[in-house]
Amino acid sequence: MKIIGITGSIASGKTTVAQLMAGTKYPLFSADKIVSRLYKKKIFSKILIKKFNLKNTYKVKDQIKLILKKNNNLHKLESVIHPFVRKEMIAFLKKKNKMLFLEIPLLIESKLNRYFDKLIFVQTKKKLRKLRYLKKKGNKKMFSLLDKRQFPSAKKKSICDHTINNNLSLAILRKKVKILMKHYE
Repeated sequence: MKIIGITGSIASGKTTVAQLMAGTKYPLFSADKIVSRLYKKKIFSKILIKKFNLKNTYKVKDQIKLILKKNNNLHKLESVIHPFVRKEMIAFLKKKNKMLFLEIPLLIESKLNRYFDKLIFVQTKKKLRKLRYLKKKGNKKMFSLLDKRQFPSAKKKSICDHTINNNLSLAILRKKVKILMKHYE
């Protein structure tokens, strides 16, 4: 069994690459999906309300976005979220399959390398990533905050086994993924 980690900077196309690689044939873990599910759980909202002294359970995610603008709150938020995501990841790794794919934005920053046989870095120019992020109703300040949290592309690229450049069309990306998958299947 091969365990393949897919990472990259914010809005680089990690999810698209992960979905193309896993297809319908292999299980896919998405840290972002786990986080989205967490925000929908009342118990998680209660933890955030207590940790950040929020007013109430109404629109906790929106309140957190405002709080993130203050120094060190991103790390504080990650200290709450990451243990939940890691627990789900460990459970996912117990699945039996020829290959498992895990898409994790902060894979290297969180020192999760040891769990993977191979690491794939999705690289995209910052200008294009910012444009993609803004198209998905993000804002410039949040992009900047999240982008600064991540290691530079050169560092991630040097740690990963493969790099997929995602600066062009989806059709070209599909071809690149298909070529890369030949290394694994």
